[in-house]
Amino acid sequence: MTKRKPAKFSATKAVKANARERVGQPKPARVLATEPRTGREAKHKPRLDELIRQED
Repeated sequence: MTKRKPAKFSATKAVKANARERVGQPKPARVLATEPRTGREAKHKPRLDELIRQED
């Protein structure tokens, strides 16, 4: 069998591995629940003439 070729050095991976040894693994990220959009009304502010009509 042929000898296995050593992996290419990556400074980023070395720095991250060093940080994990000193500080520990980062906590897993939590997904924040976002309010679902309900079409065009949620994306755009009402126009001035629409606001005036609603007040009447």
